[in-house]
Amino acid sequence: MQPSIIVLGLLALAAIIWVVQKRRAEARRNSLFQTPLSPGQIAILESKVPLYARLPRELRKTLHGCINFFLDEKVFVGCDGLAITDEIRYVIAANACLLVVNRDKKQFSGFETILVYPDAYVAREVTYDGLVEIHGDSTRAGESWHRGPVVLSLVDVLRGSGNEEDGHNVVLHEFAHKLDEENGIMDGLPVLRKSTHYKEWAEVLTREYDEFLDRVERGTNKVIDEYGAVSAPEFFAVATESFFEKSKQMKKRLPDLYRQLQTLYGLDPAEW
Repeated sequence: MQPSIIVLGLLALAAIIWVVQKRRAEARRNSLFQTPLSPGQIAILESKVPLYARLPRELRKTLHGCINFFLDEKVFVGCDGLAITDEIRYVIAANACLLVVNRDKKQFSGFETILVYPDAYVAREVTYDGLVEIHGDSTRAGESWHRGPVVLSLVDVLRGSGNEEDGHNVVLHEFAHKLDEENGIMDGLPVLRKSTHYKEWAEVLTREYDEFLDRVERGTNKVIDEYGAVSAPEFFAVATESFFEKSKQMKKRLPDLYRQLQTLYGLDPAEW
């Protein structure tokens, strides 16, 4: 048998295997999205995720599917002796999946591990003062590593999830960063639904960020956490928190910013 025929045969076999695996993955994915949550799992959401109770009924079924797929894709690791329970997994998954419940269901590709600490944790931090490199410790409630894991403090997860009106939700914050980095860099510009939206997004978000910095400096800032002044990516993350948890205030005080996030997420939480 000629070598060229063998090569062609191997290529054909590889193509067949790829198609079969892809179809199996799609079938599994479809099954996960169509599988309802159990009464016990729904009870966790109803008691620990108030935003779930506000969600329109037609979106709850979709959220269930998103949660199933999320939990199938992600690996939870308890740190400092923390045992991962179903409550931890479903509370984190439900909050994270709110960001994608009406978006592309590929959701949060590029990483699989979620590290959960019992409480706020200490991380090493490197900063620069000119040419001087400064090493120190930083106490954190959460962080998102570029193309790496999400790290969360359970105390802050439960506190943020349990109060849906304070504008502080560490899961929404860190997973907004994951959406932000889908285009390869974390710059406050997530992948948008339509290519025609980028120009408007850039104009509005730049203006809103500049006005936000002015309000922070003048001490008149409301609705969005001042931590957003750190950078454009942090502004996007805290704005996402407020979009879901202070939606009515944002829609009234910052209507242009609200509309951009409404278009991005395909949701109108002020009407829930």
